[in-house]
Amino acid sequence: MRAMRPLFLSLIVAGLAACSDTGGQQAGQGAPPPPPVTVAKPVVKQVVERDDFTGRFAAVDMVEVRSRVSGYLERVDFEDGANVKAGDVLFVIDRRQYKAALDQAQATLVSAQARLNFAESDLERAESLRRTGNISDQLLDQRRQNFLTAKAELDRAQATMQEASLNYEFSEVKAPISGRISRRFVSVGNLVNANDTLLTTIVSLDPIYFYFDVDERSFLAYNRVFNLDASNGSGEPVAVQIALTDETKPAREGKLDFVDNRLDEASGTMRLRAIVPNAELFITPGLFGRVSVPGSPPYQGVLVPDEAIATDQERRLVWVVGEDNTVKAQLVRPGPRIDGYRLIREGLKGDETIVVNGLQRVRPGAAVAPEMTTLPPTR
Repeated sequence: MRAMRPLFLSLIVAGLAACSDTGGQQAGQGAPPPPPVTVAKPVVKQVVERDDFTGRFAAVDMVEVRSRVSGYLERVDFEDGANVKAGDVLFVIDRRQYKAALDQAQATLVSAQARLNFAESDLERAESLRRTGNISDQLLDQRRQNFLTAKAELDRAQATMQEASLNYEFSEVKAPISGRISRRFVSVGNLVNANDTLLTTIVSLDPIYFYFDVDERSFLAYNRVFNLDASNGSGEPVAVQIALTDETKPAREGKLDFVDNRLDEASGTMRLRAIVPNAELFITPGLFGRVSVPGSPPYQGVLVPDEAIATDQERRLVWVVGEDNTVKAQLVRPGPRIDGYRLIREGLKGDETIVVNGLQRVRPGAAVAPEMTTLPPTR
């Protein structure tokens, strides 16, 4: 045992020396390298802030088709749901009685015209005889009375003729406007009462209205920026963008053409209306949609990706990379999304270099290994 003790001590010393060498090597390596992050300049371009509201399409013109004369329905001349033009014949009421009344009125008119012609000739002869003294004043007055009576009867016959002609014309129910017609509400053979029986309805499709309500604060902002009262008259109308419920982006444009004259006290909203072209007749009255209204005049805005914005309790911040590759937190006030980016209302000028990817590896005041990228104008 005494002979092995020096050997054991030498092994311990060698082990301590090896450990000392390893520790020195680790100390010589220093701190870990800076974490890699992706950085970019914010997108700076002209933007317009927009607000979205929900509304409903409505027809510019809507007509309930009724007959102006009574009678039994004889014919239906349209297909349910078809597009019709103003003046197209839709329904035909039994015309025989109105044709007979028209023929009778024509005969009465011819008879009245003949009596008037005879009374006029008789009066002219009487006036000629009066100048020679061969007719009494009483007889002249009587012939003048006959002439005036015949003239009045002719006027009455003409009025009766016009009424009979209108009734005969009204026995064909025509489309008062162009648009899409609904189904027939009355079948052939049923009695139609004048101005009472609803036959069908027609709605116009091109253009089409879009009604929506905005809150009081938004209305005041729009009115200050665009002067909606002036745009409702002779001024330039405000352009809006509209999307249907199955569209992710607005695909249709319209113009504001109406602002209601009072605020709805119950809801605290103002009713606005846009007129939208519908040449393809795709939009149907009653559909819902989303309208995007410009909420500001055009200005140079600073845009950043949503993933570049960090959250610190109730605050929003971005990481700004300095010239020495160290990062610092910059508080910002985000706005709405525009072209796939988030608008920054306050906090950035647009010439900063910010971290857009790798935020979880960033620490305040620490250095990073930035990898520069360029953000496209639209995502």
